[in-house]
Amino acid sequence: MTPLYEDNHIIIVNKAAGEIVQGDKTGDVPLSDIVKAYLKEKYAKPGEVFLGVVHRLDRPVSGVVVFAKTSKALSRLNEMFRKGEVHKTYHAVIPKLASLVETEKPVLLTHFLTRNEKQNKAYAYTKEVPGSKKATLDYQVVNTSDRYALLQVNLHTGRHHQIRCQLATALAPIKGDLKYGSPRSNPDGSICLHAQKVNFIHPVSKQEINVTAPYPTLPVWSIFSH
Repeated sequence: MTPLYEDNHIIIVNKAAGEIVQGDKTGDVPLSDIVKAYLKEKYAKPGEVFLGVVHRLDRPVSGVVVFAKTSKALSRLNEMFRKGEVHKTYHAVIPKLASLVETEKPVLLTHFLTRNEKQNKAYAYTKEVPGSKKATLDYQVVNTSDRYALLQVNLHTGRHHQIRCQLATALAPIKGDLKYGSPRSNPDGSICLHAQKVNFIHPVSKQEINVTAPYPTLPVWSIFSH
């Protein structure tokens, strides 16, 4: 966890792959508790620190996570996320495909996703099926290397494992994502999906907030960080 931005009402951090945003059945210390401890120490707070969770990132995913430091910011951010007023840009690394070309215009992907709770996995269909939810995103090829392509991805909907499932279905699995068909895992257990940027109007001050999270230190990301 690395702090990227902070004021009286919000704190934005760069989540490391492997960290969980909120507590789950693993019992591992969640990112929310780590940020609380950081704030408690930084400001020498004697009592409980307030911190509101407004969105999540999958455990193997890295990048920007926004937390609310006040109840006013929490209620307003919750509403902004619900209305799609918080814009997150993701970067994903997939194997280089002959069909992938760098384009000026984003390519739209539309699927209908179902979720298997037992497997903790999403499945994509081209037509509506029972229990499915419409999922749309757009992507652009922003860079390529000998073996990999770097995609910029914008979500239009917020479905479970949406980017992971849609890219695996339409293009190729994200590097390291064994769950969706990648042949090999990354050494640190991460997948090459990074919430790279967040942009929104501050819920209290109304200033524009633009925060970018540096890539993880995994060698494959360093190919694209120059």
